[in-house]
Amino acid sequence: MGPRAQGENKVMGYRVAVVGATGAVGREMLKTLAERNFPVKEVAALASGRSTGQLLSFGDKQVLTVQNLDKFDFNGWDIGLFSPGAAVSAVHAPRAAEAGCIVIDNTSQFRMDPDVPLVVPEVNPQALTRIRRGIIANPNCSTIQMVVALKPLHDRYGIKRVVVSTYQSVSGAGKEGMDELYAQTKATYVNDPVKAEQFTKQIAFNVIPHIDKFLDDGSTKEEWKMAVETRKILDPDIRVIATCVRVPVFIGHAEAVYIECERPVTVEGARAVLRDAPGVVVVDHREDGGYITPLECQGEDATYVSRIRIDPTVEHGLAFWCVADNLRKGAALNAVQIAETLVAQGILARRAA
Repeated sequence: MGPRAQGENKVMGYRVAVVGATGAVGREMLKTLAERNFPVKEVAALASGRSTGQLLSFGDKQVLTVQNLDKFDFNGWDIGLFSPGAAVSAVHAPRAAEAGCIVIDNTSQFRMDPDVPLVVPEVNPQALTRIRRGIIANPNCSTIQMVVALKPLHDRYGIKRVVVSTYQSVSGAGKEGMDELYAQTKATYVNDPVKAEQFTKQIAFNVIPHIDKFLDDGSTKEEWKMAVETRKILDPDIRVIATCVRVPVFIGHAEAVYIECERPVTVEGARAVLRDAPGVVVVDHREDGGYITPLECQGEDATYVSRIRIDPTVEHGLAFWCVADNLRKGAALNAVQIAETLVAQGILARRAA
């Protein structure tokens, strides 16, 4: 369990609206708020009209009735945790912010807006001092876990270049992606026709080097996101090239990361700085099973780093394996940690004053 928001939360509680509450990330947001004992005075679960009236659990005892987002009044609400899709956030996040609710948005809608901070609390909490539009953006799931691991290495060795290949689970495409993997797997075993609807090709027993739409330079938007978001969060001078691949795993993203540094790097030194870094757990034993896989990271808060070794193909090069639960640290947990940081920094109290 991560650190709890402290200070003002001992005497204050906050009204929190979870938008997109019936989706995989929205449900995880509700679960994470309860698990981390976020200082909640009231919680609202919001979704589209077709989900209105559904019941969702919050903690062990409370049941929430899903309300219609289109009709919801955000006046008097302190925090909005948004994960309804970019088009919906584009309409309702500014509406909530104008009502005085700080929006923490998990979609791609506002990430590259220069007036919207893009935040991973272990990496750049100082960005929260510049909330100009009342909106804070949660980075892409694959970016979040990578920059958590890169931050301490960049501080120590100065990263110039990153080459990353991702192995991203189907939950990154939402509940529909998970359902498709299940259905295709079942169909394969019983010799039924396999239908590909959520992904461009069959995902069961396959890997697909294509996430999001293609851009003019041949990269996909997911790959572009990793590059531009890393530069916005960590350092505008870092060069990043990514190959993003969807794999037949339900939950948990993995990444093979190669970095080129400005200063000499050693395996022992890298292990030491990573072990001391917030949000990172190093499991790096050069033996069978001495590493973490996506299956083992499910339900966990940490970003796990394994397979640390020197990359001899470049000067001052290092390679490592990075794994995290994309629904937690890659989405819900990071959003709740942003809210906790707002509380700890007194930002919510100052806005309410």
